[in-house]
Amino acid sequence: MIAATKKIAGGLVATALVMGVAGCSTSEPAEPLPGAPGARKGANAPGAPAPDRPSRPIGDGSTAYTGPQPNVQTPQRLEPGEKPPQFVVFSWDGAGEDSQKLFSHFREVGKKHNARMTYFLSGVYLLPEEKRSLYTAPQHEPGRSDIGFGDLQGIKDTATQVRAAWLEGNEIGTHFNGHFCGPDGGVGTWSVEEWKSEINQAKSFVKNWKTNAGLKDMEPLPFDYDKELIGARTPCLEGQKNFMLAAKDMGFRYDSSGISKQIWPKKTDGLWDLPLQLVPMPGRAFDTLSMDYNYMVNQSGTTTQGDPSQHEYWGEQMRDGLLQAFDRAYNGNRAPLIIGNHFESWNGGTYMRAVEEVIEKVCTKKEVRCVPFRELADWLDAQDPKALEWLRTLDVGEVPKEGWHKLLTAGPPAAPAAPAEVTQAEETAEAGSDED
Repeated sequence: MIAATKKIAGGLVATALVMGVAGCSTSEPAEPLPGAPGARKGANAPGAPAPDRPSRPIGDGSTAYTGPQPNVQTPQRLEPGEKPPQFVVFSWDGAGEDSQKLFSHFREVGKKHNARMTYFLSGVYLLPEEKRSLYTAPQHEPGRSDIGFGDLQGIKDTATQVRAAWLEGNEIGTHFNGHFCGPDGGVGTWSVEEWKSEINQAKSFVKNWKTNAGLKDMEPLPFDYDKELIGARTPCLEGQKNFMLAAKDMGFRYDSSGISKQIWPKKTDGLWDLPLQLVPMPGRAFDTLSMDYNYMVNQSGTTTQGDPSQHEYWGEQMRDGLLQAFDRAYNGNRAPLIIGNHFESWNGGTYMRAVEEVIEKVCTKKEVRCVPFRELADWLDAQDPKALEWLRTLDVGEVPKEGWHKLLTAGPPAAPAAPAEVTQAEETAEAGSDED
């Protein structure tokens, strides 16, 4: 198991917003667009068998170059008048394999229902407890982590899952290391240079896991992490501004730490801003954030195992809320739906069941692509900027008044009235911690 006193990964996060927004599948692989910006050369179509792969060790052999990632889809630029696909991104904060075996379980769910996902790995899950002094978080003493460190079995299992997930076409991002939140040394107080230190340490624990854990006989992770790591979600959704300033200098291409309505994304400081989204909370007069933790906070507060008689209902509430969010995008503006989760059994595992049911229902629909953030960023980079500008004029659940055939065939529609800006201060609520 991962030896950790685990702080709830939600921390200080958005919980609810009273908003008057309207309620808003697997496609055949697109043909590659030769020379499209963001295209990943040599990638195989999803589901194609991986060929015999080279393996060139990097550093101590914890990672290796094994060629282009298999089972990924090259982006295709929209033609004038073409309706965009419905992207759905399922992402996992602090991904690691412990005794619950949820990482391996959702890999199988993804393979069954044609869903490839983003796993935000916590670097300290590959660093053994006895080597904890190798980590010095900004503004903290060496060896401190609010989510603990790895143990030998947890490191073995997590490395095995990360390796298999990447070969299946999933993405390995980062959730950084110690998961420090709040005003006392939390990530929201870190400078740009402190963020760079945290990022470099997260990379180091992945690039040197075999040496640190004494597991030199295990197979390497099949990628160059300096090149593969292009995106993240910050702990507790804090510190986004300085993180993005650091990340753009370190080869990152996107961040998913923000909060937004279900509208088409844009770039901020040179990175794609792919935020969590405000989605329906069925039976309640407000929206909540598209994350399991936020549904839980609205149902049982920061108690992770609330009233057992409510567990089934709470799971159905999350499932139905995410399905309503999907429907209003799929039948409306086709904005990508971004969903965040944790490998946790909060409230009897009801949120894990809810997410699995959503994957099964939406990822098998026509014109839907359940893909990692990296693939979404590739697709966005491949598009005509005028098309993205046109798409960003559509509000939540809004269908183009003159139809999709007008996309790039006429001027952009009039932009809707600017909504009141959603600020993190307005949308956050203090949360406690739990101990495993």
